[in-house]
Amino acid sequence: MRWIVFDCGEVISAPTQALPELAAVLGADPVSFEHAYWVHRLEYDRGWTELQYWQQVGTHCGAEVDPPTAAQLTKIDTAGWLVTDPATVDLLGDLHAAGARLALLSNAPSSFGRAAESQPWTRYFEHLLFSGDLGFVKPEAEIWAALLERLNARAADCVFYDDRRHNVDGAVAAGLTAKQWTTAADARQHLAALGVL
Repeated sequence: MRWIVFDCGEVISAPTQALPELAAVLGADPVSFEHAYWVHRLEYDRGWTELQYWQQVGTHCGAEVDPPTAAQLTKIDTAGWLVTDPATVDLLGDLHAAGARLALLSNAPSSFGRAAESQPWTRYFEHLLFSGDLGFVKPEAEIWAALLERLNARAADCVFYDDRRHNVDGAVAAGLTAKQWTTAADARQHLAALGVL
C-alpha cells in the first residue's frame, strides 16, 4: 500500500456537538433543525455557498437567513467539526513517523477545507482533498478518479477509512482497499495486518 487515505468527519474529528447552538441562532426546534441540517448537506459538500446552504436550512426551520447570519452559522459549524479525536491524531503521527504516505478525502464544504488546512494535524498529510473544491462527493465515481489523479496512484495502491458504509462500498467499487472506521485502535490492528504498522 502506497497511500493511506482518511475521511475527516467522525474519523479524525469527533462528531460535532454544535447543532444545538446552531439551532438556537435560528430560533429553531433542535429536532427540526437537525433534519434540515442534514437534508441538504451533500449539496453543500458538493459546492453550494454558505449562504445557499444556510438559507435552505432556514427555509426548513421557518427562519430567514441573511449573509451575516450565514457567516455566523458557518463559523460555529466549522468549529464544531474541528474538534479532533486524540487517539486518531496519535495514529496519524505514528503512521507519519513510520514513513506512511497519508491523504485526506473529505465530504466537506470549501470553507471547512480552508479552516482545516491550518490545523496542526494536517502536517501529517501530503494531500488534503475536500469535496467542495472538487465538485463531487463520496461515494460518486468521479471523486475516486480525482483522488487517484491527485495521488498519481492506482486504486490498488490505496487503503481508505471512512465511518460511512456507503462511502466504503464506493471505494471498494473503485478498486481501493477500504474499511469502515470504528475506532483508532481497530484501524491500528488493520494497518498492522497490512504491514503498515
